[in-house]
Amino acid sequence: MKQAAIFDMDGTLFQTDLILELSLDDTFAYLRKLGAWEGETPIDTYRNIMGVPLPEVWAALLPNHSEKMKELTDSYFLKRLIENIERGKGALYPDVKKVFGYLKENGFVIFIASNGLPDYLEAIIRYYGLDEWVTETCSIQHVDSLNKSDLVKNILEKYKIKNGAVIGDRLSDIYAAKDNGLLSIGCRFDFAKEEELVHADRVINKLTELQLILP
Repeated sequence: MKQAAIFDMDGTLFQTDLILELSLDDTFAYLRKLGAWEGETPIDTYRNIMGVPLPEVWAALLPNHSEKMKELTDSYFLKRLIENIERGKGALYPDVKKVFGYLKENGFVIFIASNGLPDYLEAIIRYYGLDEWVTETCSIQHVDSLNKSDLVKNILEKYKIKNGAVIGDRLSDIYAAKDNGLLSIGCRFDFAKEEELVHADRVINKLTELQLILP
């Protein structure tokens, strides 16, 4: 019987913090040039909400800006993220490919379900050659509800899979597992919060621990 290993991307597979501040600084410098922002880059605010869909990010960071300005900011930020990925400024967490190889050898079908935008996710997959192991990379933009539980549900239905696990660092990942009857594995990595991880079935401190949980 096929089992799914469904991974979050940011803060789970990809060390987003390595390019996050660079890209956000570039974006808010751009806004300052346009006269659309004053003061420091709100990096701490973004870190607190890391993992939510980008429309929610800009609603929090730019609450008084027009929708047009938020869309412009979103487009510029995405461009900077991709450029920094392609310049090698980011990195996967240790042992991602090793763990993917282990899961593949043991009959797991690997997916990525992320709140990131498709072009951003594709840039990571392409740069690090993850297509070798990942069956499909799914963005939250693929579901009208922008709800990760629905995104995971779509994956399970499309591939006719009923068992497996969702691996991620935020509450949306944990709920996506529970709402679909899967094992929830929380990652105590850069953006994780202890008050969210307590809801996970299991918690790991490094990806290689999956080899003990998903035999």
